[in-house]
Amino acid sequence: MDSDTARPLSIREVRDVVVVGAGIAGLTAAYRLRGELGPRARITVCDSASVLGGKVRTVELAGRPFDVGAEAVLARRPEAVALMREAGLGDELVHPTTASGSVRALGRTASLPKGTMMGIPASAESVAGVLSDDGVRAVAAERAATPLVLPAHDVSLGALLRERFGDEVVERLVDPLLGGVYAGGADGLGLRATVPAVAAALDGGATSLTEAVAATLPKRPSTAPVFATLRGGLGDLVDRLAKGSEADFRLGEPVRELHRRPDGGWRLRLGAAAPAHAPADAELEADAVVLAVPPPAASRLLADVAPDAAAAYAEMELASMAVVALALPAGTELPSSSGVLIGERERRSDGRPFTAKAFTFSARKWSHHSGPGDPVLIRGSVGRFGEARSLQVGDDELIARVRSDLADLTGVTAEPVDSHVQRWGGGLPQYGVGHLDRVARIERAVARLDGLAVAGAALHGVGVPACVATGTAAALRVVGR
Repeated sequence: MDSDTARPLSIREVRDVVVVGAGIAGLTAAYRLRGELGPRARITVCDSASVLGGKVRTVELAGRPFDVGAEAVLARRPEAVALMREAGLGDELVHPTTASGSVRALGRTASLPKGTMMGIPASAESVAGVLSDDGVRAVAAERAATPLVLPAHDVSLGALLRERFGDEVVERLVDPLLGGVYAGGADGLGLRATVPAVAAALDGGATSLTEAVAATLPKRPSTAPVFATLRGGLGDLVDRLAKGSEADFRLGEPVRELHRRPDGGWRLRLGAAAPAHAPADAELEADAVVLAVPPPAASRLLADVAPDAAAAYAEMELASMAVVALALPAGTELPSSSGVLIGERERRSDGRPFTAKAFTFSARKWSHHSGPGDPVLIRGSVGRFGEARSLQVGDDELIARVRSDLADLTGVTAEPVDSHVQRWGGGLPQYGVGHLDRVARIERAVARLDGLAVAGAALHGVGVPACVATGTAAALRVVGR
């Protein structure tokens, strides 16, 4: 069926489901499918990687579990924390300490200003300690500038901020914050796609960016924790979802092709390339399929069955990054902050650009990483959209450069007792101008095909809660809920 009113399969008709992608969205889908379909259903999860979890990865660093992908979830968005509790991990939930973050701006490290939304200021006072006098005056003047009216379509966040505030707000505040989320800068991202609350305030009548941000901020400071993680690492959630799904996992086996069967079911061909004589198990048959894979793979698999969706996925751009995890000797003194963000235009004391775009002082940020006698754990993040040169070195050289940046920023020169480099090639989709339209095109095209759903970080948010939400929605769609 390919009409706009395709009839979804009922739970009774779905007995064989294939989930393509074993990241957090795909594992959530498999877990939910088991709950919906019961023990008799056959659920198969395929992934080209040899390990589960996608961009959620917990490794052993100096004998301790340590996250080298996503390190936390947004606790104020309920999906991920609720799933952790449902999976029996409620007692393992932990929240950050009271240590606050910092940003490298104008050649010095300053506390991250309060009264901002993703670095966009609500007032000049809120950024007085971070921007130059000229930058602060530009923020003060923005509320009295020509009233701002957004078009219905999305616009470049960076272009709008530069028009209203000048360059400093973008380069000193917004870009460092967005670099931690998307590995991309404001100029390449859409306002509506990345800060929808600010766009909604403007649509609702705010006439300036400072007024819109002020309208989105809570009237009273909240005592509820913003972030959460698991004491043993987010990999514990991966393990619980995999076990609860009772799925047959086909790791290291990419899905090469997806075809519609004449009877309305699905046929999937596995393997990186078509062999001369394909064995019988190189094909899977399914009543329903969930695609929870990055845009390039989704585009390839949907090319025949949903070409409009395939074309929209193909338009999405990706950024690569790496996490350099360091375990320093017990007793190593770190700054009092939870970490530092570094703008692209900031320079080291010797005038060279920084390799790292951020450091997380995990031993300060999380109390479970700061016990007596424990190694001092930190993360350095490397890689920005459109700038691959910093990643084009070997692991030893990358560690050396990140350690040199750390020494320049903080004076910490201790030799690590352990280290780990985790590279995420093409790991972060860019929510550029037009992203919302692309997602709408994908979802319209897929909705015409019963027994098919999509999920993942390329759709409605790159964080773990958003991926959990898309995985749940995909599972419910393919069983007719």
